[in-house]
Amino acid sequence: MPLTFTTDAATLSTGLLVARLVLGLAMAAHGTQKLLGWFGGHGLAGTAGFFGMLGFRPGRLFATTAAVAEVAGGLLVALGLLGPVGPALIISTMVVAMLAVHAKDGFFAQSNGIELALLYAVGAAALALTGPGAYSLDALLGLDVLTSTTLAVAAVVAGLIGGVGTMLLRRPTPAVAAD
Repeated sequence: MPLTFTTDAATLSTGLLVARLVLGLAMAAHGTQKLLGWFGGHGLAGTAGFFGMLGFRPGRLFATTAAVAEVAGGLLVALGLLGPVGPALIISTMVVAMLAVHAKDGFFAQSNGIELALLYAVGAAALALTGPGAYSLDALLGLDVLTSTTLAVAAVVAGLIGGVGTMLLRRPTPAVAAD
């Protein structure tokens, strides 16, 4: 017997609201660690030093850009505002995190792998592709045009290109050869 799934609009929108709030607010909090030093973060000065060590120079510019993108992207997602713009910002920063920081450590977060950054990026991509649902500022403001498949796919691609483009700006310090 074939399975059929019927979800009413209210239930679907409630599920999207829960996903948006959790992913968006978690990402915004993650960004405030970098930007403001909240929640045990290192603040902009500490984050800038770390970014500089990763080869992102000037470190303060890259750290500020990443932190603002995470806070803004997270809040846009949580509010369901401006369609796929928030998800694109999250995807971009998480691609950089995966490639610059976590890839060398494998998959699992326990060993500092890509697991958490990948979950943020994929969750953001899924929300970009589904749209924010009826319980969003986009719905309240009548911004339905931002929920088109074309814009959603373009935003996901833009996020990926933004992350890869940022990686191309990286200038790591050459490794010192051991004698």
